[in-house]
Order: sequence, then structure tokens, then C-alpha cells
Amino acid sequence: MKNRYKTIHKFGSDEVIINKSRFIGYAKPISSEDEAIEFIEKINTKHKDATHNVYAYAFGENSNIQRYSDDGEPSGTAGIPVLEVIKKEDLRNVVVVVTRYFGGIKLGAGGLVRAYTKVAKIGIEAGTLVEKVLYRRIKARMDYTLYGKVENDLLSEGYIIDETIYDDAVNIVVLCDFEREEDLRNLLVNITSANVDIQDIGEEYFSELNGNVLK
Repeated sequence: MKNRYKTIHKFGSDEVIINKSRFIGYAKPISSEDEAIEFIEKINTKHKDATHNVYAYAFGENSNIQRYSDDGEPSGTAGIPVLEVIKKEDLRNVVVVVTRYFGGIKLGAGGLVRAYTKVAKIGIEAGTLVEKVLYRRIKARMDYTLYGKVENDLLSEGYIIDETIYDDAVNIVVLCDFEREEDLRNLLVNITSANVDIQDIGEEYFSELNGNVLK
């Protein structure tokens, strides 16, 4: 998987009335195609009385898995416009469902495309557009007397402290860009005069918005 990709942070939904039809846009980040299918089925069950439950999703490093459904709307007027919103935003690992309750006024092909495009967008925006960034998780274990200095220097250098664990020593878990890992290790050694135990404890994707990590 890429070290960075665009997606949404969380489940989101929003709705709008267009020419008396009620449209509801739902969006959710996914970690598998099965999760997308499960979400679509959940919305279908929730809105089994709706006129249409249109969906589209993209999954994989290069969005190599793409699926959509018009769910009874004229071919090309619903599922493809929703998928195009996902593709235009260059999103990965996201599913969007647009529910429609027909209000009695036909929108025509162009009107349907515009409506499904708009509602897909507001659903996605409700889920908060973010960049997923893959970080190394580095644990630095040190004596309590070093903690304040280490914490201050890490923050001043722009590193992100994910958590701090206290036992008979202090354990600081730092999120680190891959390209800065060597710099981080050198910094920790220098601050502590090498009185530090440094461990790589894996990697994890975190959501970033305007340069800030969201929890």
C-alpha cells in the first residue's frame, strides 16, 4: 500500500431535497471489499422502502477494485456519477450510497447525473476528506529524569507523540515519517546521551487534515 492516499476519516451522511425527491448521501471508509458490500446491504435494509439505493465504491492501492450500481435508475445516470466523484477526488478505500425517495417530479438524465453527483459529494464531505499517512511507531524508553527534555525537543522538531506509558521508566511512542526515522533515532540518542532504548513497534495509517493527525 502507498505511504499516502486520500480517503475519508469516518462515516458521514447528509441529505437534500431536489425537485421534491429526498436524497440521502452516505459515505464510509472501508478496509476490504466485503466491508463495502456489508455497508451497502445495511443501507438497503435501513431504506428498503426507498425508490433507489445507488452505490459506488473504490478499493485497493490504485483503486483497482471499482463497483457501482444504478439500482433501477436509467443506465449511466446514477452509479457512474457517484463513482466519478470518488475518482475525481482520487479517493481510495471508500464506499458511497445515495438513497432516493422519489417525489413525483422526473429529473431527466442530466438532472439525475447532477443530483447524484451533488449528493455523493455532500456525503463524502460529511465523512471529512483526509490524507491517510503511514507512520513508523517508534518507542523510546528512558529514565524519568530525561522525560521533560526529550518531550520538549521532540515536539519542537515537529514529531508526533502518540502515547506515553509510565512504569518503572517512561515510554514515549512517537509517530515518525519513514524518511525521518534515522533523524529521530539520532535525536533521541543525542538528547539522552545514549541512555535510551529505542524500538520499532510497527507501522500504522493515521488520518491527516491540514497537516494535523486526527484521532
